[in-house]
Amino acid sequence: MKRDVRILLLGEAQVGKTSLILSLVGEEFPEEVPPRAEEITIPADVTPEKVPTHIVDYSEAEQTDEELQDEIRKIRTKWIPMVNGRTERGPRIPIILVGNKSDLWPGGSMEAVLPIMSQFPEIETCVECSAKNLRNISELFYYAQKAVLHPTAPLYDPEAKELRPACVQALTRIFRLSDQDLDQALSDEELNAFQKSCFGHPLAPQALEDVKMVVSKNVAGGVRDDRLTLDGFLFLNTIFIQRGRHETTWAILRRFGYGDSLELTDDYLYPSLPVPPGCTAELNHFGYQFLQRVFEKHDQDHDGALSPLELQSLFRVFPVAPWGPELPRTVCTVAGDRLPLHSFLCQWTLVTYLDVRRCLGHLGYLGYPVLSEHNSQAHAITVTRERRLDQEKGQTQRRVLLGEVVGARGVGKSAFLQAFLGRSLGLQEPTTAPSVYAINTVHVSGQEKYLILREVDADGPLDVTSDTACDVACLLFDSSNPASFAFCTRVYKQRYLDGQTPCLFVSSKADLPPGVWPPGPSPAEFCRRHLLPAPARFSCAGSAAPSTAIFSQLATMATFPHLVHAELHTTSFWLRVTLGVAGAALAVVLSFSLYRALVRSR
Repeated sequence: MKRDVRILLLGEAQVGKTSLILSLVGEEFPEEVPPRAEEITIPADVTPEKVPTHIVDYSEAEQTDEELQDEIRKIRTKWIPMVNGRTERGPRIPIILVGNKSDLWPGGSMEAVLPIMSQFPEIETCVECSAKNLRNISELFYYAQKAVLHPTAPLYDPEAKELRPACVQALTRIFRLSDQDLDQALSDEELNAFQKSCFGHPLAPQALEDVKMVVSKNVAGGVRDDRLTLDGFLFLNTIFIQRGRHETTWAILRRFGYGDSLELTDDYLYPSLPVPPGCTAELNHFGYQFLQRVFEKHDQDHDGALSPLELQSLFRVFPVAPWGPELPRTVCTVAGDRLPLHSFLCQWTLVTYLDVRRCLGHLGYLGYPVLSEHNSQAHAITVTRERRLDQEKGQTQRRVLLGEVVGARGVGKSAFLQAFLGRSLGLQEPTTAPSVYAINTVHVSGQEKYLILREVDADGPLDVTSDTACDVACLLFDSSNPASFAFCTRVYKQRYLDGQTPCLFVSSKADLPPGVWPPGPSPAEFCRRHLLPAPARFSCAGSAAPSTAIFSQLATMATFPHLVHAELHTTSFWLRVTLGVAGAALAVVLSFSLYRALVRSR
């Protein structure tokens, strides 16, 4: 809603524009009227809408007297084009027609004005008043303020006597969000929750019954099984507008995030949530609890998974589907491409990590600020500390970790990502919607972590010379193709060597016979020289579920990066420990022998 209102009085000379302003301020008709009044500001605390209001006078040079009919004609030909002549496509400024000097025209002029009101939808209403008799002065400016804050034109078509399509679309979304059990009707409990959210208090039981009685008498199917249907909900808002209570409909729309153009505002969809460089965004327990309630609401058959139809029902409150056809290749699915709760939360975790602004918008479309205990979806997201601090402390508190999967073409990067989702090579079907991301959960030291694997294009990494923002890197090479290992070594030296990102070389296709390696360091020798963990062997051939050990290893390396090098030389570590113990024992023996010799000499 607007933070202030500016009311401009336009009209021919001598119609009483300045007198109206002075009569409002002085509460009496002025004996002397200046050519033009100075701008008047009415404080917010004395206006019905609690919004400061500025009243601006207008005066023309070389004014002439015109008869009433000529003045009315100029409303159509001069004043309305002056106000809205260049706003054919954008929102139009609302207009109030004012018939001043009603004390001189006992019969009124409403009949002449009504055709103009029908022609121009931006005209909110017409008020007859008298600055001399102080008749309808306060009401005039109240209606003007109301026309700005709660315009009728975006909501209602007076010619068709029905809600405009954009208003119907917005109210339909609000109805669907309020229908918690998805039975296409609002129960008394749902109506009261809606009423309390929008207006701060529930309806009395008798008031609920009266509302449903009015709807049932006027709309066939407006009430079903003592519940208010969508048709009944739209009818109620139509009645509000027709009876001049359109501020009620605007209160509903604005509570659910809509602006004057009947689109969700940026302030509602994208509240401020800065994520400094080196930090990441994660859903917190408020966000996961809300999303779990959304999941359970749309899991109509209570089978623990969302079918494509149930997912489509969830997406009906979005302008477009938020997730694309690559979803089944990004998270684990069950038979029939159904999405279990675990995978549903994984997808939300991925969106939050990759694009927090997009996640905020999605939560806004789901009605988080209205349906949760918080007024902003920013409360559902936590910003982590810098990755640099994690590396200094030797441990990360992040729940979401990012791993890059790098390798030459044909080494099996996509198959590796799908194996992370539990799909062996024999169960991986060709797709026209591949995904470069896969997300699943792994356990590290008894804690559940979300691990995101991102497939890096084979041609991209060689151009990057700085350390990446990932938590762990997986360099994949084909054990039967030595050239693929050479590719990984080049990438490692150029991309990760001088950084602090833990790296793991993985020998894919371990089920195939090894190839003939050229002279030079073997993978194991290369890793030993660069203080890296020994290469891990991996294969997802066959129909059995792939082993998850390698993914747990990647997550552990990302969580405890400082332990990666410490674990490389366990043999030398224990050798040093043994030598240290032996040296200490020898020192004790020598000290005891020396002590005994001194005692004997005494």
